Amino acid sequence: MKKREPISHIMTKSVVTVNQNDDLRKVVEKLKSNSIRHIPVVNGKEVVGIISRTDVNRLTFGALFDGQEGVDEAILDMLSISQVMTSKPRTLPSDTIIKDLAEVFAKEDFHALPVVDQGELKGIVTTTDVIKYFLEQYQ
Repeated sequence: MKKREPISHIMTKSVVTVNQNDDLRKVVEKLKSNSIRHIPVVNGKEVVGIISRTDVNRLTFGALFDGQEGVDEAILDMLSISQVMTSKPRTLPSDTIIKDLAEVFAKEDFHALPVVDQGELKGIVTTTDVIKYFLEQYQ
């Protein structure tokens, strides 16, 4: 096993983002169309928040992603991304060791973290990325 592998080897580099001034409908559209669960919220190149499928599901009782017809989506027009996102999310530099990332995920309540170098978003890394990496070590 490569003990000192950086997260830059497992992170997603082409990150789907939303602008903090976008509306929640855009978040839902991007989550669905890209089959992802977390989206960093940016202001220019700076990460100012992160919003997850779970955050949106809490607002709509999960109905937006279950294919239910006739769901009242008015809540998406009433709230802004800034009101729903986690502000000032924890970020990690791309040279963080995968083992250290795994410890963060195990000890704290995160499932995805933006990867930021010199104030600029470089990627996103998730618990799924870590699990896939560890599984590859046993093949």
